[in-house]
Amino acid sequence: MTTKASEMQKQSKMTILLSVNAAAIVIAGILIASAIWFNGGLTFHVVGERSDIVEDTMGEMALLESVSESEATPIEYQGDMGGYTYTTQTNTGNVPDGEIWNENTLTIYATPDIDICVGSGLTNLGDMYWQTSNPAVISGFYDSARTWLGYDKDTCRYPVVSGIGSTTITAGTYDGKRKDSIVVNVVAPPVEQWKREVLSFVNNIRANNNLGALTWGNACESAANTRANEIKTTYSHTRPDGSSWATACPTPETGGTSGENLAVGNAAVSPVTTVMLWMGSDSHRANILNPDFTKLAVGFVFDLDSTYKTHWSQFFSTY
Repeated sequence: MTTKASEMQKQSKMTILLSVNAAAIVIAGILIASAIWFNGGLTFHVVGERSDIVEDTMGEMALLESVSESEATPIEYQGDMGGYTYTTQTNTGNVPDGEIWNENTLTIYATPDIDICVGSGLTNLGDMYWQTSNPAVISGFYDSARTWLGYDKDTCRYPVVSGIGSTTITAGTYDGKRKDSIVVNVVAPPVEQWKREVLSFVNNIRANNNLGALTWGNACESAANTRANEIKTTYSHTRPDGSSWATACPTPETGGTSGENLAVGNAAVSPVTTVMLWMGSDSHRANILNPDFTKLAVGFVFDLDSTYKTHWSQFFSTY
């Protein structure tokens, strides 16, 4: 719902729904590219015990229900963002005998925005080991894939990124028939670029729904960044000091309308996945498709030492 200055005085209670269950969020029609194929030039011996399993439970995502009072009717989302349609890739080249990938290097963001997968078409691999040569960069892999983004749990692994730099990933089958390596370069996400990309994706969606484009919300830019920082410790539309989210960029005396979307976690690791996450929720989509809004400021904070690592905020307004 959209918060109006005149209505906020009458509002005595706000119900906040917090969802950390990825199964409760349906991202219809979206399959993020899941096949990445690489080979390595180094030789490794098959090991007798696996070293890839991370015992901590993988936090899939956390999506906080949008703060809105919009009267707009949500329009069914069809799965594209103005020329961007997401489908599972298919392998265009054969993986050599005994190997797992057909390239030897990979660069990923520290978020990270992809899972690492064996070449598609490889079958009957059985239980595999995955190892990393530099735990300070990638410390291991979750014994799972982000299936809610379209990745195959039998052939893909979600890496646990610990820092910026390079590491060699080795994977193989215990029967010794396949083993391979790949150098993975981990780089910091382009924070400012990604914030602007969110605005671009939102405007593509609005154009597809015959709505006007939003301009960058200069007046609330600082507020969006502040809110992205605040949800690292207090994941709520209530700020750490107990005040409402709207106080971060107060409505001017002349009046106005504002709204907030928040998202954190391993499904919100890039502009694409974050906007898709919001578009998969009725209340968040209502803010994105609200015809009254004219401005959008985006906040993004990436912190490897925090619980969720990625923290996003959208601050919509008419001022």
